[in-house]
Amino acid sequence: MLDPVRPGDVPDLTDFLRGADLTVAGLDAPAVRLWARRDDAGIAASAGYELSADGRHALIRSTAVRPDLRGRGAGLAAATFAVERAGESGAVTAWLFSRRSGPFWQRLGFARSTTDALAAALPDAQQVRLFRRTGQLDREVAWRLPLRG
Repeated sequence: MLDPVRPGDVPDLTDFLRGADLTVAGLDAPAVRLWARRDDAGIAASAGYELSADGRHALIRSTAVRPDLRGRGAGLAAATFAVERAGESGAVTAWLFSRRSGPFWQRLGFARSTTDALAAALPDAQQVRLFRRTGQLDREVAWRLPLRG
C-alpha cells in the first residue's frame, strides 16, 4: 500500500528518485501528489502525478521501485495506483515522459504521443517547465492514456 508523502518525507523521496534516475523538480509543488511505500529498508516504491491548472490532465511522475523489488509487480501496482488516483481527481487524460520504459507503460494502455501535445496539455507542469528551460523537451518521449470519455 502506498501512503501519502508528507513534507518531511520529501528529502528521502528525492534521494530515492535520484537513485532511480528520475526527475525530482518540483516534488513539493502544490499541484504534485505523491505516495510512497516504505519497509524496513526505506522507501520501496513511489508514484505520483501533477494536475494541470484546469484539472483535466495529469502528468504521471515519480514512479519507481527499489531495485531489489523489481520484477515482482510492485512497479505495475504503483503505476496503476497513480493512474487511478489521477482519474479519481477528475483528470480525463494521463500523460508521462519516459525514454526508457515505454513497454512498461504500454502494458497500462499508454500510447506514444508528442512532447508538443503533452506540453500543450500541461504547460505549467514542473517537468515541462524544467525540460523547456534546459532544452531537453525535444529529446524526451511522451506517452498518453485517455482516462475517461
